[in-house]
Parts: sequence; C-alpha cells; structure tokens
Amino acid sequence: MRYFPELWDDFISLLFPRLCFACGDHLLRNEKIICTGCYVEIPRTNYHLSDDNPVARLFWGRCLIEKAAAFSFYTRGSRIRKLIHNLKYNGIREIGPELGRIYALTLGSSGFTQGMDIIIPVPLHPSRQRQRGFNQSDSIALGVSEVTGLPLCSNLVSRVSVSGTQTRRSRYERWTNVEGIFSVTDPEKVAGRHVLLVDDVITTGSTIESCAGELLKIGGVKVSVVALAYAVV
Repeated sequence: MRYFPELWDDFISLLFPRLCFACGDHLLRNEKIICTGCYVEIPRTNYHLSDDNPVARLFWGRCLIEKAAAFSFYTRGSRIRKLIHNLKYNGIREIGPELGRIYALTLGSSGFTQGMDIIIPVPLHPSRQRQRGFNQSDSIALGVSEVTGLPLCSNLVSRVSVSGTQTRRSRYERWTNVEGIFSVTDPEKVAGRHVLLVDDVITTGSTIESCAGELLKIGGVKVSVVALAYAVV
C-alpha cells in the first residue's frame, strides 16, 4: 500500500522539484532542506569538544562566558553561508530549525548542554524583525530547544536600539556599534540560570558580548554561547 503514496510523492517532485538550499541539487525522498552530500561535507569546527577554541577565546578578558562553540565556518562560497543567506534574506524559515536540530544532536551527545537551564536567541530590533518577518536566531534556537529539551525563552532579552549592519566595520567599531543595545525584560526569570545564547554567525563576538553583558548583571547568571557559524576575520 505504501507504493502509491511514494509514487505520488515522486510525481509531485517532478512538477515541483525539492532542491537542496546549500547546493541546489535535487533532494531525494527522505532528504529535507539539505542533501546528504552537503550534510556530510559541511565542515564541522568541533569547537564544542574544547574549552580552548577560537570562539571561546574571543571573549577571554572581555566577558565571562562558560562555554562557546560554533557548528561550521562562515567562509565565501561555503555551504553554511548559503544556508544562512537563504534563511535570513530569502525567508526560507525551515532552514533555521533544521540546522538547529542538527547541531543540537552533536552538542547533546558531547554533554555540552549539560547543566544549562534555558535558551535565549539573540534578539533583533522590532523594526528589523518586522521587516524580515522573523528572527533567524529564534528559528535556530527552536531546533536546539526541540532536541535538547531546554525551554526556549525568546522574550527575556530585547533589543532596544538598532545597531546597523556590522559588515565592513573594524573590531572596535563593531564593539561600539552594539554597546548598550540590549535589555533584560524580566530579570527574575533569568536570575540564577545558566543561559545558552544562540546566534546565527559569530564574527568578533561584539554582539554576543553586549547581550551577555546585560544578562551577567543579574545575580547568579551564567552564559554559554553557540552559533551556526564562525567567521574568521
């Protein structure tokens, strides 16, 4: 009996081909969002396996981050860059949760998320979120939450001013561009918790530093960080 649904699925795929959002190749029946080839070939940083990794070092002497890691490398022409571009600028929202689930499986199996209490995605300013229609970090965090079981708390931190794009800014300019742009909306719900901050891309760490800095002003708070990609500058 399963033959007919599968035949119908194949017929629909001929009319409306499902394509990998990383390479553009046709997806097979059991594939979604990305093909198996891209899933295998996306380079993993494995930063979650070491406390002394390039992402963690970004915050040394700047902000007390417990753990920090990124899934892959954000480089020109990379598969992860194409996926994030399709998520942010082409509105392919399902990419976020899917990549979040993929990364969370790796994080969970290594014990990286052990002892963490809640997930907070790095927020967009409301005007930018209205323009884009969604927050890409929130969609990534949703996938991480589904796999880890950690509650997703999207409204505990807000972005109170528009920072402007970080592209082509120097390290110092990036830091001053995001200084004081975040606010914790309900400190009592954050107090004493170990927060996992989730973002799409980490470059200099300035945005994360600004966001984490507000959280760390609250008593007993610990902060860890993950992102889908790390951009080497």
